[in-house]
Amino acid sequence: MGAKKKNLSSFNKAVIPSAKQMRFGIVVSEWNEEVTEALYNGCVDTLLKNGAKEKNINRINVPGSFELTLGAQKLAMKKNIDAVICLGSVIQGETRHFDFICTAVAHGITTLNVVYNKPIIFGVLTTENMQQAMARSGGKHGNKGAEAAVTAIKMLAI
Repeated sequence: MGAKKKNLSSFNKAVIPSAKQMRFGIVVSEWNEEVTEALYNGCVDTLLKNGAKEKNINRINVPGSFELTLGAQKLAMKKNIDAVICLGSVIQGETRHFDFICTAVAHGITTLNVVYNKPIIFGVLTTENMQQAMARSGGKHGNKGAEAAVTAIKMLAI
């Protein structure tokens, strides 16, 4: 089934480990705030539903998606953070700026995984328009923030 018809955030709870002892950092881009706040809410809701304690969830904001990497690095450096979840939304415009931002963020987050030996999760929407972003931040295609939370839990359980 293609993504056009599928809720991408459907999970089998039986295969998601408990997050009871896990500590999370979440870095949220302020750009496209309507989208990123919905991603954050989906992320936190999923962490809590899977056993995470509210006191073990630490949030910081950054101005845009490009800054997610540095925000994630600051969280990854903390000993009381087991995994970092990066939430952002980059929407295609008329220039190549979209390509540069998406590439830089993906490479930056990938590098941080290796450098800090911690899961640094890419919860960044890279969509063609606002309608697609809304559909993937709590709309008909689920919530990428929830998906990022499940990914963080599963990576910590490895």
